[in-house]
Amino acid sequence: MAKTNAVIIKRVKKGGHAHHGGAWKVAYADFVTAMMAFFLLLWLLNATTQAQKRGIADYFAPTVASKSTSSGAGGLLGGRTMTSPGAQVSSSAPPGITVSLSPPQTDEDDDQDEPPQNNNPKSPADVAEAAKMLAAHEEKKFQETSAQLKQAIQQVPDLKILADSLVIDRTDEGLRIQLVDQEKASMFPLGSADMSEPARKLMTLVSQAVQKLPNKLSISGHTDATPFTKPGSYTNWELSTDRANASRRALVAGGLPADRISTVIGKADTDNIIPDPNSPRNRRISIVLLREAPVPPPAAVAKK
Repeated sequence: MAKTNAVIIKRVKKGGHAHHGGAWKVAYADFVTAMMAFFLLLWLLNATTQAQKRGIADYFAPTVASKSTSSGAGGLLGGRTMTSPGAQVSSSAPPGITVSLSPPQTDEDDDQDEPPQNNNPKSPADVAEAAKMLAAHEEKKFQETSAQLKQAIQQVPDLKILADSLVIDRTDEGLRIQLVDQEKASMFPLGSADMSEPARKLMTLVSQAVQKLPNKLSISGHTDATPFTKPGSYTNWELSTDRANASRRALVAGGLPADRISTVIGKADTDNIIPDPNSPRNRRISIVLLREAPVPPPAAVAKK
């Protein structure tokens, strides 16, 4: 019988690494949390004063006496402490000051802290006094604007010829700035609404001066009584209106907001400032800074 060689195959099964689990993650998270709390405590200790620290310590100290009759009763102090009253207070605790902390406020508490609304109407004397103060404040602003405008004209050599054409006064409507024609200095050619260059520069100064105030403006054009040589439908009414509108455009071009202008009207020769209806000084542009504060009645002011 022939001899056979047996082949033996040995299989070795290698073992894998053991799974350690996630317990280390929990321990690491606890460590990080503890370190964060520790550094937060250090920051709080550094940010508070000594008095605040004592107040916080006293806030957490027990303030209600223990109901047990045997707690510390047999000791030297008979259950009493050297510091603030309370049961089981450490003997090493420094003397503290008890601070009473108010409970957190609710929305109802916030409503109670608001000052009561005074629904009683103001007396006529108070209303008159308030109107008087507003009118005085507005009058002061008018005076400042008038002074600045006169000073600005003196500083421009090209406008010295029109210095006498500027007339500023106060009316019941407000601060009135009038640009009046002179014998040898006219803002518009006769019968025309084309503004001259010096008059345009003067309008720019007026625009810059009135921009500082919030008041609305009223613009009116005036002519003298000299009629047109050629008969037709174009009269002093149309001419005065066109000149007022040209003045409006010049003010807006100088920087005045267009919504500040309240009215633009032409009055022809119906509102003269010189008795002679043909006087050149009756040819003018009137710009009124309308009052915002009403002028208080004299009787009301006298009562106050």
